[in-house]
Amino acid sequence: MLVKWIEKQMVHHSRFDDSPFIPESAFPWSRGLEGNWRDVRAELDALLEHREALPNFQDISTDQRRITNDDQWKTYFFYGYGFRFDANCARCPRTAELLARVPGLKTAFFSILGPHKHVPPHRGPYKGVVRYHLALKIPSPENACGIRVGGQEAHWSEGTGMFFDDTYVHEAWNGTDEDRAVLFMDVVRPMAFPYSLVNNMVIRGIARSRFVQEAKGNQDAWERRFAQLLERK
Repeated sequence: MLVKWIEKQMVHHSRFDDSPFIPESAFPWSRGLEGNWRDVRAELDALLEHREALPNFQDISTDQRRITNDDQWKTYFFYGYGFRFDANCARCPRTAELLARVPGLKTAFFSILGPHKHVPPHRGPYKGVVRYHLALKIPSPENACGIRVGGQEAHWSEGTGMFFDDTYVHEAWNGTDEDRAVLFMDVVRPMAFPYSLVNNMVIRGIARSRFVQEAKGNQDAWERRFAQLLERK
């Protein structure tokens, strides 16, 4: 009940209107990422040489099993609810450098949808963060890959980003024979004081929750296995 009350306050005290998609002008730092997207893409391409070794989303965050249960949604985490994964960042130094400049960054990972993967309609648990996708690898035709948020449909274009409120029901799909990849991020929703303080307290509480701590443990274990795999090659 408390979280629902806080979310209601966010609608009234957010720095932008409540809508499925959010103007990029609300987050001027995104221009720095988009201006360097090819550097990020190059590091993604190097990782994709080990695609099959990358973890499925549900292998890291087990609560994702309600929306994905195959091996067609691969991930590579840099941050998860504020926890930095140092080994992953070290393998992608340019991406890590750019992410370090993002205000209020909580989660960041390469999100890779395999051919003909569909992520069914679902919603995020908390309105205190805003979702961002930087399109890195979008197969042709671009309109074969898309996302629908709150009934509004959008399509990615390489090198450009989009912000949306993931508490609206949303779904995504890749209707091509190739991988689709974005840099997937959650950043703290800009809010007026003192609601910004309340929001930060809730986010810190979520970071201490059992499901986030379990996901962190899964990610740490995968990093160790991946490091061993690379050492053998």
